[in-house]
Order: sequence, then structure tokens, then C-alpha cells
Amino acid sequence: MNGYITDKGISGRDIKSLRLRLKMSQTAFADLLNVSKKTVERWESSDTVIDGPVAVVAFLMRMYPDILDKIRLPEQEYPLRLIYKDGDMICAVIDVDEVKRLVKVTNYRYDCMDLPFGNNREPDYEEYEAFLESRCFPRTRHRVDIELAKLGIPFYDPLQIIEKTEGRMAEDGFNIEVVRL
Repeated sequence: MNGYITDKGISGRDIKSLRLRLKMSQTAFADLLNVSKKTVERWESSDTVIDGPVAVVAFLMRMYPDILDKIRLPEQEYPLRLIYKDGDMICAVIDVDEVKRLVKVTNYRYDCMDLPFGNNREPDYEEYEAFLESRCFPRTRHRVDIELAKLGIPFYDPLQIIEKTEGRMAEDGFNIEVVRL
């Protein structure tokens, strides 16, 4: 025993059973696990025990059936989406309707230091604007016009700056991906 209660392997029949219980197609299950559909097909038709990460992931999905709800990206409700990441790991998804000034945040991390609004789960539009500005160089920066010209931006607009710089700051590893409908 290696000190963990996880399964050391899983049968193809159990993989298929789990996938069906999750109501997922082979393609959707493959996308979840970052493997090809052919890999899922091979696993499900195998008569041997499949080991490796899939056994641990399957164990966790059986042990915590709501885990998919916790990691699933929400439907994009508003025209603008900001995906706030620490490196490649998604920390939060921020959906914004700039016309109606609405903000909806879905957090994926537990540590408030990794979240765009800290402990605030329901920021208002002004807090969203302050967040954007916090991910840019200050508007009061000496010769800000030169920095804006380098970016090809005619005036100080935090969202445009973030679209050009991905909201990267020298002091941390966070970045922002901007998606528009």
C-alpha cells in the first residue's frame, strides 16, 4: 500500500459504467480527461486493468459525485468573459454585461488571495472596474501616453490594456484571457 486509499487500477467496464452514470458521451469524457476519444474506446473495451491517472480520477469522481459541478465552466451569460488565471490554472471566470453594468463571478479556488475579488463573491460593476485598473499600469504614471502609444491604444482604457497585456503584472503570475461573444 502506498499511503493513499485511491484505486491502483480500474476495469474498462467500470470506466464505461462511470461515464454512463455521469451521462457523458465518450467524446465528452475524453475532453474531461484530456485524452482522445480513441483512448476512452480502448479503455472501455479492455479486458485488463487500466492503471495510471485515470484510475485516481475515476476514484475521485466516484467518491465526490458533485466534483464535475465544481470544475465545469458556466455558460457565458453576458457578452464579455474574463478568465482569471494563475499561470494556466483557472482561478475565476468573470462574465460582464458592460451596457447593463452587470457582473457575475464563478470562483474555482478556495484561497481568497487567488481570487480577483478576494472574499467578495458578488462584486458590483464599480468593483469590477477597480479590479481591471488594478491589473494595469496606473493612469497617473508619468508619460502614460508613451505606454499607451506602445500598446496602440488612443486613451487610458483598462480593458483595452488588459487585452494587450493579458493583465500581467511584474509582481505575480496572474493573467487574464478576454473572450467576447
